[in-house]
Amino acid sequence: MNGGAASPALDRRAIWAIAIPAMLTNVATALIGLGDMWIVGRLNDAPTQGAVDVGARLFAILFTVMNFLKTGTTGLVAQAGTRAGDDGGENAQAELLARGLAIGFAIALALLLAKPVLLPALLGALGAEANVLEAARTYATIRYWSAPGVMLNLALMGFLIGRRQMVAVLWIEVAYNLLNVSLGYWLTLGLDWGIAGIGWSSFIAEYAKLGVLTLLVLRGSAARDILAALTNRAVLRWEAIRPFLSTNRDLFLRTVVLMLALAALTRLSAERGPDVLAANGILYQLFVLTALLLDGFENAAQVLNGERLGAQDRAGFAAYVRAILWRGLGAATLVALAFALFADPVLASFAATDAVAREAQAQAIWLVIIPFAGVASFVFDGVFVGASWTRAMLVSMGGAAVVYAISLWLTWPLGNAALWGSFVLFLLVRAGLQAALMPSRMRASFSS
Repeated sequence: MNGGAASPALDRRAIWAIAIPAMLTNVATALIGLGDMWIVGRLNDAPTQGAVDVGARLFAILFTVMNFLKTGTTGLVAQAGTRAGDDGGENAQAELLARGLAIGFAIALALLLAKPVLLPALLGALGAEANVLEAARTYATIRYWSAPGVMLNLALMGFLIGRRQMVAVLWIEVAYNLLNVSLGYWLTLGLDWGIAGIGWSSFIAEYAKLGVLTLLVLRGSAARDILAALTNRAVLRWEAIRPFLSTNRDLFLRTVVLMLALAALTRLSAERGPDVLAANGILYQLFVLTALLLDGFENAAQVLNGERLGAQDRAGFAAYVRAILWRGLGAATLVALAFALFADPVLASFAATDAVAREAQAQAIWLVIIPFAGVASFVFDGVFVGASWTRAMLVSMGGAAVVYAISLWLTWPLGNAALWGSFVLFLLVRAGLQAALMPSRMRASFSS
């Protein structure tokens, strides 16, 4: 099909069929951290609870930057599924999965080899000391060995999402979280293993998830193609794997820039005192919840726009961008309305003191603004990943980060509201740069 070919009818139900399970999956994943914190809270030991928080942040840093294995695989698999002359794209999809698994295994091996140096360095960077450091080391040492399972699971999840198997992904994620929390409760409280029980529950659940994902992926006719790809040396030759590595390199660097931007928010909050730090921490967690919900539309864009690019359907590609954006804005309106009505009591319920509650409530307007500022950048992220425009995505992230840094420097004297204003500006500039880059990217991708 060429760029001017007639586009099939827009499948509006497909948007929701991907977005809603993705939203539920994201929320289920977020709840696991809360479950661990609740379980360890039953031990009535503040250093141990602090250690779980430190450990959770450590692995958020370590594993989140590797999320490119999932997102990169999703976009490429979606493209391959509709590429003309590929017998449905199943062979190409199997080869992409084989490359993703090989790269994931290589990353996991590197992490394990670096463990004696990397783990102490990360614990030190997060400020763990005394009893907290000892407990965090116990937890992190056990969970660190789940790295191979995490890396392989990211590639397998990306493969399934790229093939629109979102409902299966949802059920696996829910089962994984339930297993993790149940094991954590039993090992930590029932068997009195303490914080080691939390580490072992994460380790066991990760490899159980790997087993289920492997069985699902190897089910049916796809098993033959995947096993053939895994044993075909040509699939992993440099010429074949270089485009995959290039895509994932850009996504990795983009994630690093994003994490630095988020770290700046925390660091500058801390410089304004403990009340502001605590208040901004609550606001940030609510932003994360907003992002997890709206990220469902990012998943929809990854798959549907990836398919349209693979089919060289320019009209369908543009139509899905518009349709997903409008639905994302509708969802953002509902989230913003909920915050407008309930932000004050929600913020007060999380606050440890009245001073923290007052500071958080003074900034509640940003919770109403952020969904609108963020949704376009989330959707465009999905479009750019689905189309493998990862270099342009990295450029837009870098440009927005520069504007963000300048804004933080110029507005520092204006107080905490200016900090959140700069963060909203960061989201808006990201979306604006992506929108500006899209026409040229479309001309290049649909040039035929």
